[in-house]
Amino acid sequence: MKKSATALFLLLSSALPALAEGQLNLYNWGDYTSPELLEKFEKETGIKVTVTDYDSNDTALAKVSAGGSGYDLVVPSAHFVSIYVEQGLIQKLDLTRLPHHGNIAPEWMNVDWDMGREYTIPWQWGTTGISVDTNVYKGDVNTSNVFLNPPEELKGKINVVPEMNEIVNLAVMWAGGKPCSEDVAVLKKARDALMAAKPFWASMDYGTTDRMANGDWAASVNWSGETFRSRLINPAVVYGYPREGYPLWMDSVALLSDAKNVDEAYKFLDFIMLPENAALISAFARYPNGISGSMEFMPADMQTAPEVNIPEEFKAAGHFLPTCSGKSMDYMTAIWTDLQK
Repeated sequence: MKKSATALFLLLSSALPALAEGQLNLYNWGDYTSPELLEKFEKETGIKVTVTDYDSNDTALAKVSAGGSGYDLVVPSAHFVSIYVEQGLIQKLDLTRLPHHGNIAPEWMNVDWDMGREYTIPWQWGTTGISVDTNVYKGDVNTSNVFLNPPEELKGKINVVPEMNEIVNLAVMWAGGKPCSEDVAVLKKARDALMAAKPFWASMDYGTTDRMANGDWAASVNWSGETFRSRLINPAVVYGYPREGYPLWMDSVALLSDAKNVDEAYKFLDFIMLPENAALISAFARYPNGISGSMEFMPADMQTAPEVNIPEEFKAAGHFLPTCSGKSMDYMTAIWTDLQK
């Protein structure tokens, strides 16, 4: 017997709940997205979020630039935002669709890489510094000498995260230069220091949380939140801010120009600007986030953690990495290529 048109419509509708509820594809750094946040978002909106991880800004940019990625949102670091904008890879946000846009903290609203937050929403921010296991090394941790001129007790036990911009610029600042330097003398000093130090490194790898916590490595060039998470497992792990200079950074969420799930993306962007939701992001990855009022919803240890609260004496040494000139990038790439040999 034929089913009526109405009955057929009802049957098809009940068989396709996922289409009715919507979906969203987020392209983000690995181990950086709170499962609790995603669970809450899906429960409140019915939108299923699929997260795909990447390990570096260069990896993400290459994938998105190739086109047809299928992602809706991406989370670039500050010095990559202008590249995405210039290449037309992300779109200007319709702020009328983001009623909680005013929750962005004033100090993170008119930033150099996105004045007025027309393209991006804060995700998290932090620093790149030095992790040390004090069971192995009890000396000065607030210096890049830990990895550029390693003490005896750390030789062969050091990891360096394979991030060109951060590692080369740490060496440049150690050598007395500024980030994205074009000074050949400074760059040569930085390159020579990196090449001389490399034989004393154990590895150039990611996944620092567990390996610093379990003693596989005794030191690492590392991110503040990663070190925080290691310390929660192993209290002997401490974080240092190189007095010679260290990178500050912020990762922000942007809507890709070829996004398919635009309505769902706007709902997610507005959702993460609610303080209690931004706090879930920080509670998971252990970085502050740039949303006003979120700290009160975070674990109490976030408010006093040395990895979150930069000591006054080291604040001036922190620098946001600019978008480097082509000449500077050529120099850095040449240094990085030598370092990989």
